[in-house]
Amino acid sequence: MAISTPFNAATAAYGNASRLINQAARPSTDLTAKASEGANFADILAQNVQGVVEQGKTSDQMAMDMVNGKANVVDMVTALSETEMAIESMVTIRDRVISAYEEIMRMPI
Repeated sequence: MAISTPFNAATAAYGNASRLINQAARPSTDLTAKASEGANFADILAQNVQGVVEQGKTSDQMAMDMVNGKANVVDMVTALSETEMAIESMVTIRDRVISAYEEIMRMPI
């Protein structure tokens, strides 16, 4: 069974891929601006974790819509890719925080 995709779906897929690449190159959160506004690291981290949770909910809803025949395959795959990137970013942040903590613990007093 072959899946036929109209030209518009392919165009949308390329547009979504381009948007994902641009988001990866330019994070949506400007950490320096938030730091100057007085937000601390815990608040920034909490906001980013909440963003990952919201992205996961969006992805889940898109998958359910796909199962019910209400969503496009391209949109579902894009939502899943965005969620995967968000989770990978949070894992990277976690790893760097743990590494920094370990380095601080190794410092002589």
